[in-house]
Amino acid sequence: MKGFEYLQLELDAMKKEGTFRQLVPLESEQGSKVIVKGKEVIQLSSNNYLGLTSHPRLRQAALDAVEKYGAGTGSVRTIAGTFTMHNELERKLAEFKHTEAALVFQSGFTTNQGVLSAILSTEDVVISDELNHASIIDGIRLTKAARKVYKHVDMIDLEKALIETQSFRKRLIVTDGIFSMDGNIAPLPEIVELAEKYDALIMVDDAHASGVLGKNGRGTVNHFGLDGRVHIQVGTLSKAIGVLGGYVASTKSLVDYLIHKGRPFLFSTSHPPAVTMACMESIDVLIEESELIDRLWENTNFFKNGLKQLGFKTGISETPITPVLVGDEALAHQFSDKLLEYGVFAQGIAFPTVAKGLARVRTIVTAQHSQEELQEALRAFEKAGTALGII
Repeated sequence: MKGFEYLQLELDAMKKEGTFRQLVPLESEQGSKVIVKGKEVIQLSSNNYLGLTSHPRLRQAALDAVEKYGAGTGSVRTIAGTFTMHNELERKLAEFKHTEAALVFQSGFTTNQGVLSAILSTEDVVISDELNHASIIDGIRLTKAARKVYKHVDMIDLEKALIETQSFRKRLIVTDGIFSMDGNIAPLPEIVELAEKYDALIMVDDAHASGVLGKNGRGTVNHFGLDGRVHIQVGTLSKAIGVLGGYVASTKSLVDYLIHKGRPFLFSTSHPPAVTMACMESIDVLIEESELIDRLWENTNFFKNGLKQLGFKTGISETPITPVLVGDEALAHQFSDKLLEYGVFAQGIAFPTVAKGLARVRTIVTAQHSQEELQEALRAFEKAGTALGII
């Protein structure tokens, strides 16, 4: 069929530059090791921080939910798709996050879109960190609000933006809690101080911090002791939580407003029973099995130190997200391919996910990894890095 030749030309250029990538299907459950093309390899690219995707308690909760409620819900939340289990999940999330209320969306991406597009108008301004996640950027694009972008974690530039926008009805500062490509943590105490000084609202996306930072994995707000001082907390149920979805935790007023005005919430079928009940069980696991988070951080420190000792550049990472910086886009993908050849699944990340010239292989260790597996992965990194002249 004719009509998409212009797209094929762009794809051909990507192939020539070495940046075109095929999807890689896994042939096993998600774990510290996975099967790719019939070969068992060490997994270092998933967001399964605590190994909950295959936790026995979550498996059983999902199976029981299907037996009792069926495969789906058959409606959007605002018509006939709100079950008691959905309300219970939101109650648990609000209690966990130390907020008045919570609301679940279909994904973390749609949560950011739904919140930002609903609560801001032409009278308002949104002030965003330049390295915020794509879902925040797209959510901002859906608003009619004015926008300011401040330099990455630069509090001087943030204060400048706050000073310049005092004529607006509301100013909303938006930041990732943990930045997904570099693994650094937002300076939330300083952001809160500035917000309170200039009477601004704060929204924190804790997608990569939920289950990782704070008491029992409550996120960056709790990690810094700022409960009650951050207006909106957003997160996912699909990374450390191990299942699927997104949520916003805030005041009852905001949640009630989003039920009526949040378009992804209004026009999407509610989460199926297996997902909903598994998410609830995951919160209980976080509270009752905190040793998983301890193991995650032990593994993080072990692997991060190993990469540095080998001579790899890991940037400003402070978390289980540890980028191995390469620079050149094609070389990053070659590095990823070589690692797979040596038994490690670690994906290359290049433009447009990161800026040109900042390509990398992004690694994420989990609580499931043994130190023997991580040591084996380090040997593969040394071998591949030496072969390609990266170290």
